[in-house]
Amino acid sequence: QEHAYPADELMPLTCRGRVRGQEPSRGDVDDALGKFSLTLIDTLDTLVVLNKTKEFEEAVKKVIKDVNLDNDIVVSVFETNIRVLGGLLGGHSVAIMLKEKGEYMQWYNGELLHMAKELGYKLLPAFNTTSGLPYPRVNLKFGVRHPEARTGTETDTCTACAGTLILEFAALSRFTGTSIFEEYARKALDFIWEKRQRSSNLVGVTINIHTGDWVRKDSGVGAGIDSYYEYLLKAYVLLGDDSFLERFNTHYDAIMRYISQPPLLLDVHIHKPMLNARTWMDSLLAFFPGLQVLKGDIRPAIETHEMLYQVIKKHNFLPEAFTTDFRVHWAQHPLRPEFAESTYFLYKATGDPYYLEVGKTLIENLNKYARVPCGFAAMKDVRTGSHEDRMDSFFLAEMFKYLYLLFADKEDMIFDIEDYIFTTEAHLLPLWLSTTNQTISKKNTTTEYTELDDSNFDWTCPNTQILFPNDPMFAQSIREPLKNVVDKSCPRGISRAEESLGSGPKPPLRARDFMASNPEHLEILKKMGVSLIHLKDGRVQLVQHAVQAASSLDAEDGLRFMQEMIELSSQQQKEQQLPPRAVQIVSHPFFGRVVLTAGPAQFGMDLSKHKAGTRGFVATIKPYNGCSEITNPEAVKEKIALMQRGQCMFAEKARNIQKAGAIGGIVIDDNEGSSSDTAPLFQMAGDGKNTDDITIPMLFLFNKEGNIILDAIREYEAVEVLLSDKAKDRATIFKGKMIPNYIIDSNLEMENMDQKLSENDSHKQNSEEATAASQDVGAVSEEPEEGENSDVTDADSLSPAHADSDSISISNQDSYVPGTDEASAPEPACTQGDNQPQEQKTETESNSKVNWDNKVQPMESILADWNEDIEAFEMMEKDEL
Repeated sequence: QEHAYPADELMPLTCRGRVRGQEPSRGDVDDALGKFSLTLIDTLDTLVVLNKTKEFEEAVKKVIKDVNLDNDIVVSVFETNIRVLGGLLGGHSVAIMLKEKGEYMQWYNGELLHMAKELGYKLLPAFNTTSGLPYPRVNLKFGVRHPEARTGTETDTCTACAGTLILEFAALSRFTGTSIFEEYARKALDFIWEKRQRSSNLVGVTINIHTGDWVRKDSGVGAGIDSYYEYLLKAYVLLGDDSFLERFNTHYDAIMRYISQPPLLLDVHIHKPMLNARTWMDSLLAFFPGLQVLKGDIRPAIETHEMLYQVIKKHNFLPEAFTTDFRVHWAQHPLRPEFAESTYFLYKATGDPYYLEVGKTLIENLNKYARVPCGFAAMKDVRTGSHEDRMDSFFLAEMFKYLYLLFADKEDMIFDIEDYIFTTEAHLLPLWLSTTNQTISKKNTTTEYTELDDSNFDWTCPNTQILFPNDPMFAQSIREPLKNVVDKSCPRGISRAEESLGSGPKPPLRARDFMASNPEHLEILKKMGVSLIHLKDGRVQLVQHAVQAASSLDAEDGLRFMQEMIELSSQQQKEQQLPPRAVQIVSHPFFGRVVLTAGPAQFGMDLSKHKAGTRGFVATIKPYNGCSEITNPEAVKEKIALMQRGQCMFAEKARNIQKAGAIGGIVIDDNEGSSSDTAPLFQMAGDGKNTDDITIPMLFLFNKEGNIILDAIREYEAVEVLLSDKAKDRATIFKGKMIPNYIIDSNLEMENMDQKLSENDSHKQNSEEATAASQDVGAVSEEPEEGENSDVTDADSLSPAHADSDSISISNQDSYVPGTDEASAPEPACTQGDNQPQEQKTETESNSKVNWDNKVQPMESILADWNEDIEAFEMMEKDEL
């Protein structure tokens, strides 16, 4: 209300509203924004749950007075349905409840419902397809096919996008008596059900809205499918239609048969459900344990939830995607609420106080790492703790609601939450709708259902007969084996000798022991069907032909050897990279809440080995390029020097500021407009000479991140930063230091800091875990600019891997591993970094030199066009997350 209204969302780092068209486009992410005060509508029923009835009444009046739904703007049908239509219906539901109680909302006459009906009619043109599946987008003013609609050419939509409509559309029909909305949503669900893969009973991720052909044929319970399953079960609960429960049970049987690999939930191919489609999981599947609780299948819910909690304890938040061995795959975390949702439902089902402790951890992490002066900022990278200027509406609509309900007692609530069902956006719809305005025939006689001989599918919801025995330790007994599942993600393989209790043949050759110059090893390779090819550059490449192995057992050993070698080669590539670092502004008014992602240097202090980092006030050096002796050493001494990239080597800059007495250095890119949001980070390389004389830490910031510090200097003069391997929480930053009065007296809710610090002093904190995070970090060496061109050098000693999961088999297919040096390979180690390929670059510095006097801009104008993690979301768009 203070910083963003009437914008759709709050930008918590710059304390302003996000208005579509006035900020750089973030692609599909912006399709949720429709210039209809999204966050306010999405949060209406949350205010009532929090017992903020006066604020709710004022918010409803604002929505009625200010919100316009007739904007010429293209929006996501899915997002608009669950957030805006659901928000209006949820607001209407609690408004009439309050009116009936007689104290609040006595003036209310269904205005929110009228707006919901108006919006419903604006979404209906999207359903103008032969299949009944909606277009993924619609123009609020012109619909789909209109010449000015700028949409209607799409051919595909995700299963969840088309299958997550029934609750809101049916509720709208039941509230208004207008059946068309429920009819359209049912038709879409019917079509998806008919198009399921009949042998596996699974559905794909994306479907052609005209032909019904599956475009992406992988299947899971995460992004792209998740809420389709959720709405089948909840549609049965809300509407009382048995056909929805029959469909859900059929799908659930397939999920538990193929996708569930406790405690993991892995995507499979719908036509080959025994074959995993990928080796990583996305964070949206965290809702599934909560759905299993509603289903009544408590054991796998506890197992998956515990696995997710272990990942959170390792990274503070659930990464947007992580691998089966719990490494970070996508490092973002947009403050998603799905894990909190499952935590709430598990606590409701078990009453186990353990889940209150889980909720406490979530709240503490939000306050420590995500809270910023104007709200809560999404995490750009869970490994470094850097933020992005984003706070999605679902954070207030769902996260606040579930966490409050987790800890609320019955007397804290002004109404009975059990009288309502939660939509996928946590909006409240009353259960009495099941008996209101029933204009739809319940039973769908055109579909066929699989006969399932399973007592798990008794006609109750949830089936309390199988929730858990009368044993308060039941949930703990399920969790206990999973306590260390993340830390033990690199289990030691069992050798054939161990399998035979030490009495069998000699153990097979392991990849870590292999030496290409050892004749005995070459003979073993030949026996396993592995050939060695010498490349012209001195490296060797390995190829396996399983049919050439001496026996099937030898072929199996060869397969294991090849898989180990691939992992080893991948690990060697990672070891040549340095993870990103963090620059954290700790002075007033930031207090550690603004974290900038920084590129490391291949010389100077290794911040990963100095957990405390380097802290100091920043000072701009003269000359600003740092390529000659510093002329203002008195301003730089005992401070962190700021300098501009270009005109000399990075190492030369470091030596000059170190000589002037600086305790660290930050190099700011001279390429105007560059940002870590749109370009991969790189690491600063040395000058080809011995750099052991450089002992201070050096970090690199792109232009836009650097300008945040420069602009802070203009506004506040004294700016203090912390250079570290990852962001620190405020208790760690201020531990053992005198807290300035301006911090205590500020309005940043720091009144409890003394208490936190004393707690930190009395309880020794565990050391932070070093992360081998990789983020497409390349090495950049600054070189003299006279006449030299930039060249790209391959810093890896290994050729690219040519083996994938399909080519490595014990069939007649060939398997490849990257070329490797003819020496003993080092033993692979468990790492926490992701497995994305990286490259190192050697670049020549440009001639551009930025005049300091010409760069003075207000902070808002600099940050206004700050791109919001475009690279990450483009990658997500490709995977349709």
